Amino acid sequence: MSEAIEIETSDRVRLGATLFRPAGSMQRAIAIQAATGVKQTYYAGFAAYLAGRGFGVLTYDYRGIGRSRPASLKGYGASMRDWAERDVPAAFGYLERIAPGARLMAVGHSFGGQIVGLLPQRERIAAMLAVGSQSGYWRHWRGAQRVGMWAFTHAFIPAITRLHGYAAASRIGMGEDLPAGVALEWVRWCRHPEYVVGALNAHADFVRVRAPLRVVAPTDDRYAPQAAVEALLRLYPSARGEIRRVSPQEVGVQRIGHFGFFREPFRDTLWREAADWLDRH
Repeated sequence: MSEAIEIETSDRVRLGATLFRPAGSMQRAIAIQAATGVKQTYYAGFAAYLAGRGFGVLTYDYRGIGRSRPASLKGYGASMRDWAERDVPAAFGYLERIAPGARLMAVGHSFGGQIVGLLPQRERIAAMLAVGSQSGYWRHWRGAQRVGMWAFTHAFIPAITRLHGYAAASRIGMGEDLPAGVALEWVRWCRHPEYVVGALNAHADFVRVRAPLRVVAPTDDRYAPQAAVEALLRLYPSARGEIRRVSPQEVGVQRIGHFGFFREPFRDTLWREAADWLDRH
């Protein structure tokens, strides 16, 4: 059963969210943190599957995205730090209120797996499952992809953002449009060798994350090459981290990529394995 709701952040921004309730009591509660520029609806199938496995699951849109988007993004004040330090904590705070005492777990896609160290609830997280998550530092890519990442983070995103007053990603088929502050802060993080941890000097915060961390890393994910995934684990030095490399051939498909994990065809393979892992924690 799913229910469309709203949650309020500490600075009184209202976020569109959806709660997926299990059949029984909510003893384990998961918040799904979306990738940059991806609506919560993309995760609905996986969220419903986890609810069927006995988890309470919350999906939501960061400010400026989907059901949390204002009429116009021009001049809209939002940063990636707002997402990490206000929106994500509001999601976990909501779960804490409706299910006091539940084991809190995090599922993060790309950006969503990068910022758990910034949460005030970081030490309450019992397990973290990250999918396609990585350090975004541009030098973790190789060859032509490194050149592309440099151009993307140093020239293209800053230029298109300043031209339109927001990052008009939808015009070039790269997901939802982003508030200017989100896009410009993101590329600043991508220029730092320690990504978000170094850019925000958040080393002490990330050290306090001690939960088991599994990173599901498709071998054909060009947005998360192996070096970048390994660098993500180094951002969480105290977490019990592991990388689950999975190839398309292993699960009988031609492609998984950066977005495939959350699609229905993986219900009996990747979804089941992920839910089994969360069950053990």
